[in-house]
Formats: sequence, structure tokens, C-alpha cells
Amino acid sequence: MTPWLDPAQQRSWRALVEGAGQLLARVDRHLRDAHGLTLAEYEILVRLSEGHLHMSELADQVSHSRARVTQTVDRLVRADLVRRSPCPEDRRGVHAALTDRGRAVLDTAARDHVLEVRRLVIDVLDPDELTALGSAMAKIRDATQD
Repeated sequence: MTPWLDPAQQRSWRALVEGAGQLLARVDRHLRDAHGLTLAEYEILVRLSEGHLHMSELADQVSHSRARVTQTVDRLVRADLVRRSPCPEDRRGVHAALTDRGRAVLDTAARDHVLEVRRLVIDVLDPDELTALGSAMAKIRDATQD
């Protein structure tokens, strides 16, 4: 027998789906309008700002398929925001790293992005709610890892 959601669980589930979808769409639109970057591109630039990564490591760290990561990095390379280089330890492997232009674009976008995140999430929740949200989403992230 299917264990259907009770009304409170259904409300919580719908709030999660609708809230997450609307939040990600709003943040993506803001980055596109203000900086010409998608949220996926921004996420990759942020990861690369922490150091160059093997393409497979980058794909493991972001919430996109490997094929989508490759396509997104291709766009970032064409825009001179990211460069690829051979991996010295693995002849078949490729590293990705920010270019100077990529770092400058990220620095500018990050200032606006953090203000938008504050406006839509951080400043809306009290500290206990934010902590609970972070803990809950970490559990969901861990449960959805392949």
C-alpha cells in the first residue's frame, strides 16, 4: 500500500518544490539580467575560483550532469572566462581554471549575487530557521547523492 502524504506533509512538500523552483529561477534570472551568466555558469565559476579542477571533479561538485557541465564549460571557454589544460597526472584528463577575465566577471557578479541571496533567503529567515533549513537541505542533498 502506498503511504500517501498527510495534509501537513503535502503542504511542506509543495512549499519545498515551489519555493526551491522559484528561488532558483529568480536567482538565475538576476544573474542573466545583471551579468549575462546563468546560475549553472556562476556555480562553475565559483567552484573554479577555489582552484583549478579536473573536469570530473568539477562535475561531481556541481548539481548538473557531466554532459551539461561540459557544455557549460565550453561556453565559458568561448567567453574567455575559463581555460582548459591537460592534466599532468592523467593524459586523458583535462583541468579547468578561471582566466583573469573570468575572475573579474565572477568578482563583480558575486557582489550582486550575495545581495540577492541575502534579500531572498538570509534576511527572510531568522537564525534558527536558517540553521534548520541548512541542516534539512544537507540531509536531502545527502539522500539524493548517487
